[in-house]
Amino acid sequence: MQFMLLITGHEAYIPDTAGTGPINPEFKAYTEAMKKAGGWLGGDRLKTTHHAARVRVRDGKSVVLDGPYVDAKEQVGGYYLIEVPSIDDAIEWAVRSPAAKYATVDVRPLAEIPR
Repeated sequence: MQFMLLITGHEAYIPDTAGTGPINPEFKAYTEAMKKAGGWLGGDRLKTTHHAARVRVRDGKSVVLDGPYVDAKEQVGGYYLIEVPSIDDAIEWAVRSPAAKYATVDVRPLAEIPR
Protein backbone atom coordinates (compact mmCIF):
# COMPACT_ATOMS: atom_id res chain seq x y z
CA MET A 1 0.00 0.00 0.00
CA GLN A 2 1.12 3.53 -0.65
CA PHE A 3 1.00 6.21 2.03
CA MET A 4 1.71 9.91 2.18
CA LEU A 5 3.45 11.12 5.33
CA LEU A 6 2.58 14.82 5.55
CA ILE A 7 4.71 16.88 7.91
CA THR A 8 2.65 19.74 9.32
CA GLY A 9 3.52 22.36 11.87
CA HIS A 10 3.83 26.04 12.56
CA GLU A 11 6.23 27.48 9.98
CA ALA A 12 8.14 29.40 12.64
CA TYR A 13 9.08 26.13 14.32
CA ILE A 14 9.87 24.01 11.26
CA PRO A 15 13.62 24.19 10.67
CA ASP A 16 14.69 25.63 7.32
CA THR A 17 11.33 25.43 5.55
CA ALA A 18 12.65 27.84 2.94
CA GLY A 19 14.45 24.85 1.47
CA THR A 20 17.61 26.80 0.85
CA GLY A 21 19.95 25.32 3.47
CA PRO A 22 21.61 21.95 3.72
CA ILE A 23 19.55 18.90 4.58
CA ASN A 24 19.34 18.25 8.31
CA PRO A 25 21.53 15.20 9.09
CA GLU A 26 18.65 13.53 10.97
CA PHE A 27 16.41 13.75 7.91
CA LYS A 28 19.21 12.56 5.66
CA ALA A 29 19.72 9.45 7.84
CA TYR A 30 15.95 8.88 8.08
CA THR A 31 15.54 9.11 4.30
CA GLU A 32 18.50 6.79 3.69
CA ALA A 33 17.05 4.22 6.13
CA MET A 34 13.72 4.40 4.31
CA LYS A 35 15.44 3.92 0.95
CA LYS A 36 17.49 0.99 2.28
CA ALA A 37 14.30 -0.67 3.57
CA GLY A 38 12.82 -0.33 0.07
CA GLY A 39 9.76 1.72 1.02
CA TRP A 40 10.76 5.19 -0.17
CA LEU A 41 9.03 6.39 -3.35
CA GLY A 42 9.68 10.12 -3.01
CA GLY A 43 9.59 13.12 -0.76
CA ASP A 44 10.91 16.58 -0.14
CA ARG A 45 10.56 19.64 2.00
CA LEU A 46 8.40 22.52 0.85
CA LYS A 47 9.16 26.21 0.76
CA THR A 48 7.16 28.40 3.12
CA THR A 49 3.72 29.76 2.27
CA HIS A 50 5.39 33.07 1.35
CA HIS A 51 6.42 31.30 -1.88
CA ALA A 52 3.01 29.68 -2.48
CA ALA A 53 -0.09 30.37 -4.50
CA ARG A 54 -3.60 29.05 -4.02
CA VAL A 55 -5.85 28.53 -7.06
CA ARG A 56 -9.62 28.26 -7.14
CA VAL A 57 -12.17 28.28 -9.95
CA ARG A 58 -15.62 29.52 -8.99
CA ASP A 59 -18.41 30.13 -11.48
CA GLY A 60 -15.92 29.69 -14.32
CA LYS A 61 -13.55 32.37 -13.00
CA SER A 62 -10.12 31.60 -11.62
CA VAL A 63 -8.86 33.22 -8.46
CA VAL A 64 -5.18 33.07 -7.58
CA LEU A 65 -4.11 34.03 -4.08
CA ASP A 66 -0.42 34.58 -3.44
CA GLY A 67 0.91 33.33 -0.12
CA PRO A 68 0.90 33.55 2.74
CA TYR A 69 -2.77 33.06 2.12
CA VAL A 70 -4.25 31.63 5.28
CA ASP A 71 -4.15 32.41 8.93
CA ALA A 72 -3.84 28.74 9.81
CA LYS A 73 -1.66 27.70 12.71
CA GLU A 74 -0.15 24.76 10.82
CA GLN A 75 1.18 24.40 7.30
CA VAL A 76 2.51 21.46 5.31
CA GLY A 77 6.30 21.67 5.46
CA GLY A 78 7.23 18.47 3.65
CA TYR A 79 6.18 14.98 2.67
CA TYR A 80 7.27 11.43 2.08
CA LEU A 81 5.58 9.01 -0.31
CA ILE A 82 6.18 5.45 0.84
CA GLU A 83 5.08 1.95 -0.01
CA VAL A 84 4.76 -0.46 2.91
CA PRO A 85 2.54 -3.50 3.65
CA SER A 86 0.17 -1.81 6.13
CA ILE A 87 -0.85 1.37 7.90
CA ASP A 88 0.92 0.04 11.00
CA ASP A 89 4.18 0.00 9.04
CA ALA A 90 3.51 3.54 7.78
CA ILE A 91 2.85 4.68 11.36
CA GLU A 92 6.16 3.13 12.43
CA TRP A 93 7.94 5.26 9.82
CA ALA A 94 6.03 8.34 10.99
CA VAL A 95 7.12 7.71 14.59
CA ARG A 96 10.75 7.47 13.43
CA SER A 97 10.55 10.79 11.57
CA PRO A 98 12.71 13.56 13.05
CA ALA A 99 9.77 15.89 12.37
CA ALA A 100 7.60 14.07 14.92
CA LYS A 101 9.66 15.79 17.65
CA TYR A 102 8.43 19.30 16.74
CA ALA A 103 5.57 18.87 14.26
CA THR A 104 2.83 16.41 13.33
CA VAL A 105 3.26 13.63 10.80
CA ASP A 106 -0.08 12.75 9.21
CA VAL A 107 -0.27 9.24 7.76
CA ARG A 108 -2.65 9.10 4.79
CA PRO A 109 -3.24 6.09 2.55
CA LEU A 110 -3.47 6.87 -1.14
CA ALA A 111 -6.83 6.06 -2.70
CA GLU A 112 -6.67 3.38 -5.33
CA ILE A 113 -8.22 5.03 -8.35
CA PRO A 114 -8.74 2.86 -11.43
CA ARG A 115 -6.77 4.22 -14.37
